[in-house]
Amino acid sequence: MPLERTATTLRIQLVHCLDQSYAQKELTKAERRKMAIVIANLAADLIDEDEDEGKQLKAIHDRYSPTTYDSQMAAEVDGMKSVLETLLGVDLGDDLDLSSPEDLLQRAQAHIQEGQAEWAAKNAERDVQRAKRKKSPRQQAAEARAQEQQAQISVSIREVYRKLTSTLHPDRETDPQERDRKTRLMQHVNEAYQKNNLLQLLELQLELEHIDQHALSSMSEERLKHYNAVLKEQVSELDQEIVHVESAFRYAYGIDPFEPVSPDTVLRNLAVDLKELRLNIRTLEQDLAAFEDGKNVKLWLKHIQVVPAASTFDAMPF
Repeated sequence: MPLERTATTLRIQLVHCLDQSYAQKELTKAERRKMAIVIANLAADLIDEDEDEGKQLKAIHDRYSPTTYDSQMAAEVDGMKSVLETLLGVDLGDDLDLSSPEDLLQRAQAHIQEGQAEWAAKNAERDVQRAKRKKSPRQQAAEARAQEQQAQISVSIREVYRKLTSTLHPDRETDPQERDRKTRLMQHVNEAYQKNNLLQLLELQLELEHIDQHALSSMSEERLKHYNAVLKEQVSELDQEIVHVESAFRYAYGIDPFEPVSPDTVLRNLAVDLKELRLNIRTLEQDLAAFEDGKNVKLWLKHIQVVPAASTFDAMPF
């Protein structure tokens, strides 16, 4: 992040430098056209990067671009709106702020949530109707077994909780430090119990040495089965959470969807990013120093390729 901030600051300086150099008499018309595209594209990419410089960069962009930055953003948001309306099969309305992609995405998210709520309501209604139908003896027996198992699981969690609270009750402790420790542990126990988190309760039992080999050996198969049922469900929930966290991490840092996420791969990618950023910063610093001589601006323009679009540029030396 510090390197990215440094690079952003230098790129903003580059925009101002090119803006000042544009008036040089030595530049040809073709060079001015090329520089105008570079300035507009570079400024457009930086407008949202620096809040203090944003207005000034927008003014510079609009000076060199055939269309204003706000109109370009409105066109992009309108295009996104059409795509989302087609995908979602809804009308997102005509009162959107076309300068704000966030407003569009919030509106789309609201429609998605509304659709999910309707789907959940219909499913709930179907379940109610299904429940009203007369059930076969087999269905009734299966439901009874499921309810009994769930009750046994709740009893298992409750028993672990009672044992822990009996041991950890801070009011029974005379030593102030030990009372504070038990108070903290008691908070963890209560949180785990409220969430039906058997794994955390068992970990606390281990921490307090309430589970030993003798206790495990004397535990009934039925009780172990209930423990395993709860833990299996919690493992599944944790697997889903890991997938969600990894997906968000991949998106945030541009990691390929199929590349394994591990400390080694992440640190390797980070090392590459840092190397590229440092190289870009050195190049920017060298360019800014060289631009003190107007002749170097003409030379610099010869070595870059530009795309005449308001928000893109490629093959830039920085």
